[in-house]
Amino acid sequence: MAISKTEEERVVASVPARLLIGGEWRDADAGATIPVEDPATGATLGEVADATPADAEAALAAADAAFAAFRTVAPRERSEMLRRAYELTVERTEELALLMTLEMGKPLAEARGEVTYAANFLRWYAEEAVRIGGRFTHNETGHGRVLTLKQPIGPCLFITPWNFPLAMGARKIAPAIAAGCTMVVKPARQTPYSMLALAQILEQAGVPAGVVNVVTSSSSGRTMEPLVRDPRMRKLSFTGSTEVGRTLIEQSATQVLKLSMELGGNAPFVVFDDADLDLAVEGALLAKMRNGGEACTSANRFFVQEGVAAAFAERLARRMGELTVGRGTRPGVDVGPLIDDDQRGKVEELVDDAVAHGARVLVGGRRIDGPGWFFEPTVLADVPAGARVLAEEIFGPVAPLVTFADLDEAIARANATEYGLVSYLFTQDVGRAFEAIERLDSGMIGFNQGIVSNAGAPFGGVKQSGFGREGGPEGIDEYLETKYVAMNVGVPPGLAAARD
Repeated sequence: MAISKTEEERVVASVPARLLIGGEWRDADAGATIPVEDPATGATLGEVADATPADAEAALAAADAAFAAFRTVAPRERSEMLRRAYELTVERTEELALLMTLEMGKPLAEARGEVTYAANFLRWYAEEAVRIGGRFTHNETGHGRVLTLKQPIGPCLFITPWNFPLAMGARKIAPAIAAGCTMVVKPARQTPYSMLALAQILEQAGVPAGVVNVVTSSSSGRTMEPLVRDPRMRKLSFTGSTEVGRTLIEQSATQVLKLSMELGGNAPFVVFDDADLDLAVEGALLAKMRNGGEACTSANRFFVQEGVAAAFAERLARRMGELTVGRGTRPGVDVGPLIDDDQRGKVEELVDDAVAHGARVLVGGRRIDGPGWFFEPTVLADVPAGARVLAEEIFGPVAPLVTFADLDEAIARANATEYGLVSYLFTQDVGRAFEAIERLDSGMIGFNQGIVSNAGAPFGGVKQSGFGREGGPEGIDEYLETKYVAMNVGVPPGLAAARD
């Protein structure tokens, strides 16, 4: 059933379109606002506060002030806060999904999946909050004991992307709360409502004032750079482009911040000739078309062994051509719009460049005229090595296909990129699979599956795709410092006498 305009307006109006600073929802210091657009229509959904640097500084001051008390809150209490937030998020699945579809464009079915994904981080770290520990052991010489303990690092800055506006916020906030940290969150200007709704949920779940502060801004650099350079800030976690990540790394050197950087990707999708082709095609659809291709984990380059290349291309093109494109609120829609016209223009440039270099369009290949920023699901065959589409992150519904002869060629071509976030691998030969897994320069591998994201697993990359991990037991370590205590206790009598 189609969503009514009245319901859309109600859901948008239910979210505070203001800054959250020190537990108070308030307007920006200068009173300015940012329009938020529906990428499927170009219409304005509403406006949110446009923070000034003074607002951002106030948010950091609130986080810094709240840290002294919050770090001492019992782990079980922090756990219960996250558990309540999980339950509230699940209860509000439908309205959160609609809100996300309106501001980001993804179909409602995918938006519901993201709400579940976000909620799972809240639940996972509710369970991890009570498992933060250290160790107590003998000094290796026998002269005393060694004690280590884990303590929260302090105020954190989170800069989140527009493509997964709810899940990326939850993936950072949940382990920080579990660890006892406070934070300032800066959501993407295109998709602020999802983050504001999550902040509202955390507030309702009992998270104390000042622990979570949200600053919406049209200029990330103008408002965030002073925070990165502020001595009160101790941790920065960023999800976004490698270009912006490099800038933040340089800025963070001033205060030697602890960093988590989840940056760009150029994921290879490798199909060997013994692969289950039906499984590989379905995996390709998941890896390529999740979020309409606007994902850092999106399969960007398809390497298919020569013996099955034609069959794989024909099946993938048929399945891509069957996908329904449209506004995400409409029933039966598989693919929503791109985030804006600039992104659609980039995708179009990459396709045109590939065709100019000799690639063949098997399906799609064009923008869709009319309101909104739509582009046809596209499969390109015979893509030559010089095409930009193989070197740049596409962030759109385009699958470029390249053939290879053997394992060595597949690995060499897959690794021929500055990125190393995720790779996908399809084969029924386990020995070959594990050789490939060990040789691929990638922080994550999808083996015979097209999705790797999981709240209980460490998400992150290598090379220019960044460093640090989010999710899993590893994720909470990003928000903890290790303190070591050398203890002059428990010295065996013989050693004590010898020392005397």
